[in-house]
Amino acid sequence: MSIWRTEVTPEQLERLARGTFADRMGIRITEVGSDYLRATLPVTPALHQPYGVLHGGASVALAETVGSVAANLCIDGERLQCFGQEINANHLRAVTSGVITATARPFHIGSRSHVWGIEIRDEGGRLVCISRLTMAIVQRRDPAA
Repeated sequence: MSIWRTEVTPEQLERLARGTFADRMGIRITEVGSDYLRATLPVTPALHQPYGVLHGGASVALAETVGSVAANLCIDGERLQCFGQEINANHLRAVTSGVITATARPFHIGSRSHVWGIEIRDEGGRLVCISRLTMAIVQRRDPAA
C-alpha cells in the first residue's frame, strides 16, 4: 500500500523543481516507491569543501530536499503545507566524485508533524550520511489575508 496522497512521477517532480535551489545543485528525484522517495546528486568540485571532499551542507541539502518533497506528497496540498522544522545529519564517509543517492522513508506521518529518515549512499552502496528530518504540517494561509 502506498503512503502517497499525491501520485506523481519523477518527471513531474523534475518539472516542478525547475529553476529552484535543488535544480541548480543538480538534485534529481529518480524514483517514487510505495513508501520511499529517492534522489541523486552528482558530486562535483563545485560541491566540495576546501579539502577536496563533498561539503556536508550539500548532503544536508540533498536530505532536506528529498524528505521535504516526500512529506508534501503525503498531505492535502490544497489545505496544508509542510515546512522543515529540524534536520540533523551524521556524515560517515568522505566522497570526492561520482553520484550519491538519498532515500527518504517515514518514521512518523502525523497530522501536525512528520519525521523522515534519509540515508545517503555512494555508488558502491556505502553509507555516506544519515539524516533525520522533522517537518511541521500547517494550514495554508489565505493569500488575501
